[in-house]
Amino acid sequence: MHANTFKKASLLFWLFVSLSAQAQIWKTSSAIVTFKIKHALGATADGSFKGFTGFIVFDPKNLSTASVKASIDTKTIDTGLEIRDKTLRGSNYFDTQKYPKIWMILTKIEKGTKEQEYIGYFNLTIKKTTKNVKIPFTFTQNLSTAQFKSTFEVNRLEYEVGEKSSLLKDIATVSITLNVQQ
Repeated sequence: MHANTFKKASLLFWLFVSLSAQAQIWKTSSAIVTFKIKHALGATADGSFKGFTGFIVFDPKNLSTASVKASIDTKTIDTGLEIRDKTLRGSNYFDTQKYPKIWMILTKIEKGTKEQEYIGYFNLTIKKTTKNVKIPFTFTQNLSTAQFKSTFEVNRLEYEVGEKSSLLKDIATVSITLNVQQ
């Protein structure tokens, strides 16, 4: 009985070691999450979020092992204007008291058309709405450090962030740069 238990434990241990050796787990050393959205008369409002946390497994040679679960803290929104930030934290926009995080969870990944380019499909959750979005990104590795970089668009109205307005466009451009290390 004990020999059988030992064999099972040994098998599980070697399976774990084998999978760990194949998986490339990345820890975030810095994160920059910014957005831009056009206002009336062509002006642009810029802002950023802080409070990025994430679990990232990514090996460009084995995309089937990829896993990403990340979030940002909505209360950290910063546009450089405190009165605007207070409005954006309110219930008409991000409702940060009720929805303190924006979540991104990888569901699928593909190789892009160029070297170091990939396409991730993520369940993006803002407030109470989750949509699967296609997000292109690059991955550049230098030994045990790397950088993920992406720019994509989000229709704020699909996530009930504000209302339709002649002063504020619907589409926000989001840029994410993650510096990571193993």
